[in-house]
Amino acid sequence: MRETQKKPFYTMLVTIFFDMLGYGILIPVIPILLGDPTSADFILPAGFTLKQGYIMLGILLGVQPLMQFFSAPILGQLSDKYGRKKILFISMLGTCLSYILFAIAIMTKDINLLFASRILDGITGGNISVANAAVSDITPIKDRTKNYGMMGAAFGLGFIIGPFIGGQLSDPSVVSWFSASTPFWFAVILTLINLALVVFIFPETNTNINHRHEMTWFQSVGHIKKAFLIKNLRSLFSSTFTYYAGFSFFTTFFTIFLIQKLHFDQGDIGFFFAYVGIWLIFTQLVIVRFLLKDIPERFILPLAMAAAGAGVFALLSVSTTAMLLVVIPFFAIANGITLVNMTSLVSKSATKDVQGEIFGISASVQALAQSVPPILSGFIAYMLNPDSPIFVSATFMIVASIIFIAFYRRQKTVEEVFS
Repeated sequence: MRETQKKPFYTMLVTIFFDMLGYGILIPVIPILLGDPTSADFILPAGFTLKQGYIMLGILLGVQPLMQFFSAPILGQLSDKYGRKKILFISMLGTCLSYILFAIAIMTKDINLLFASRILDGITGGNISVANAAVSDITPIKDRTKNYGMMGAAFGLGFIIGPFIGGQLSDPSVVSWFSASTPFWFAVILTLINLALVVFIFPETNTNINHRHEMTWFQSVGHIKKAFLIKNLRSLFSSTFTYYAGFSFFTTFFTIFLIQKLHFDQGDIGFFFAYVGIWLIFTQLVIVRFLLKDIPERFILPLAMAAAGAGVFALLSVSTTAMLLVVIPFFAIANGITLVNMTSLVSKSATKDVQGEIFGISASVQALAQSVPPILSGFIAYMLNPDSPIFVSATFMIVASIIFIAFYRRQKTVEEVFS
């Protein structure tokens, strides 16, 4: 890597890491705000039942990715039109303000401000998509696999450390003045450091800024439409959407399951998700890389999706923390194998000249699958019980496997779709 490429690349590594760290910090905190009446940080307004709190929890977790589904492609286009540096600055500033609003909302028990902060972060939070574009600007084609691998490692590391930090910083048994708002003030500091790096160290990487670039305001909707028009990828995107939707159902309410059935607090939840993250990294670095490298994706993917679904069903039956720690590796490994092979199969199903287009479509499919299920989860938990979204999660993962087995047909290229 040339010296001129090092500063922007390492700045983007920090950006990805801090972004995922901030996201991970949310995981152990949000459920206790609306789903744990025994917590001192419970902020559900008087007059609302706990089941109504489940609806609010689902909407709160779903509104940010839903906003991002529409806004991330727009921010990416704006970075083509006005430059990566300017859009990164605006995106990070929005994220920083959203963390401040969230912390104040917790301290003042203002639920309206809580939702406003998540909406703001969804609209402005395009850090990762713009960072990926910046890395693409400065990286020769031969080095992209290596550099994006490092970006993926930063992403995974942030996800492991974030929940742990969120759990510890929000736990008053660790330090007496810690509360649910503390992790967000910590996230504000991280974002301000990142902003300083972008302003003073990061150079503009887009050398082809085009102020006349025509904007496509609903590109994400177009991506979803196109996902079901590509004949040889229709079944893959269908199973991708179904699997990611199942995973979203799981992540939305499994924390409530941990709180109610195993009596976890936010510190315990942070440890739990860090434990899951470690197994995901182990899967990517060891199992996929060395043990499964010669097995075709089309064979291993449906088995892994079904195994992940079976793992979620097994998690529903655990009654002790010891049982949970035994079952989780099986689920995490199956999930890790699924995600890696799904990405690889999408890439191999497209010609080199349409890789960006295909991954843009894939990202939109995943974003939609991560935004609608949390909202539905809240209503399902309201009508039935908090375990129901987890049951739905397992079912979706297994259905994803069935869709793949029934409809996926190996094709050589998708070149005709873009001709």
